Amino acid sequence: MSALREALGELPDAVFADVLENDEEYLLVLDLPGVHADTVDVSASRGRLRIEARREKSVPREFQYIEEGRALFLDADFPLPPDASAEGASASVDRGVLELRLPKRERGGETSIPIEGSGSTESEGSAGGGGVDTDGEPDAEDDRSNGSATS
Repeated sequence: MSALREALGELPDAVFADVLENDEEYLLVLDLPGVHADTVDVSASRGRLRIEARREKSVPREFQYIEEGRALFLDADFPLPPDASAEGASASVDRGVLELRLPKRERGGETSIPIEGSGSTESEGSAGGGGVDTDGEPDAEDDRSNGSATS
């Protein structure tokens, strides 16, 4: 998640952002004054989150710009946290605050993966009595397979 924090630190000074989390999801909150739901686009692809937002500024007709310091457009690209999923994500905008909820992926338990191939010692050992004797002493089973008997 440190990559996401670093990316948020590179936002323009006028954009403030928080990242919160609980056991089920992440919550990304961005202050985007003047932005409405129809002026924001959020998309996710290949582990990246893209936010494009623009705000409308009205300028009184009797005035003209000498200097324009309030940005009209935000185009930001962030890495998603490794356990975040864009599937099931939701976003809302209320009074210029964008809230983006990203569910966490379920962490599965350990899964055993079967290995295929030739030369399995289990099949060789059980087929012809050629198993491995771990104690080095002759067993009754060893004697029977060799044709000798113990009295």
